[in-house]
Amino acid sequence: MVSAELVVDARCATGESPVWRAAEQALYWADIPRGILHRWQAAQPQKTQWQAPQMLACLAAWDGAPGHWIAGLEDGLYLLSHGLGSEGGALDAQRLAPVRHAMPGMRFNDGRCDRQGRFLAGTMLQDMGAAQAVGRVYRFGAREQAAGACTDLDLGPLIVPNGMAFSPDGRTMYLSDSHPQVQAVWAFDYDVDSGTPSNRRLFVDMQPLPGRPDGAAVDSDGCYWICGNDAGLVHRFTPDGRLDRSLAVPVKKPAMCAFGGSDLDVLYVTSIRPDHIDLSDQPLAGGVFALRPGVQGLPEPAFRPRAALHGKSRES
Repeated sequence: MVSAELVVDARCATGESPVWRAAEQALYWADIPRGILHRWQAAQPQKTQWQAPQMLACLAAWDGAPGHWIAGLEDGLYLLSHGLGSEGGALDAQRLAPVRHAMPGMRFNDGRCDRQGRFLAGTMLQDMGAAQAVGRVYRFGAREQAAGACTDLDLGPLIVPNGMAFSPDGRTMYLSDSHPQVQAVWAFDYDVDSGTPSNRRLFVDMQPLPGRPDGAAVDSDGCYWICGNDAGLVHRFTPDGRLDRSLAVPVKKPAMCAFGGSDLDVLYVTSIRPDHIDLSDQPLAGGVFALRPGVQGLPEPAFRPRAALHGKSRES
């Protein structure tokens, strides 16, 4: 039996977007509504945090620049930096590309880099009760960086885009919608040269399964791991969409998972600590947990910019 170990009693309002940095042997993640970037170092368990200027939803490391991140905030994509030796404080923030939302009250949500180092991220209306299908998915790579604008991928109606992940060869993209009215995961063919998804098809209908689909990761076998929000589970699906196993965590709302550890064999899971609920049966809500599921993950791709921060040219 695989048991969940609490690694950080972080008490995040919405812990999301965990990213393992092998060079530091450290896990980074965001607390969305508080706009906090957290870091936990495995060798000397300690937590450091930095403050972003807006809500911080998703992030990926900036290639070749330790302490720098591409991130989705409220009104666009940003370059955030804290410096590798920094021990807290405010993040430096430079907006890379604005986003014109369909409605007020929207922000970025889930996002990550494809295997080629382009950043893809979705947006949502924060008022989930409104059930407005105004969510979009944007791409930001070297071309978009040169133009200072995101590309809208026009993937159809979405309420809460989530669960983004890529197959080991990068040729399949996964995307979910977490809204209670949808609860589906789709697969797309993904053109690795252009960064364009196509041929949207149902991968998993999660309506009959426990938990709403939230954040996800892919392991080295090509299986898709996704948090079952509200059910306290993390599900593993095979590449043909078959439910392979479900692992429990001691909180109701696991939010996103990521592989880490020295051998990429630890599945880290962030979680949510909602306001105004009885926490007597889940006092660890908002914490970060570690599972050892017996499989390995894949290194998380970093964002490959048009040019290095110190002037060295890079190609995407």
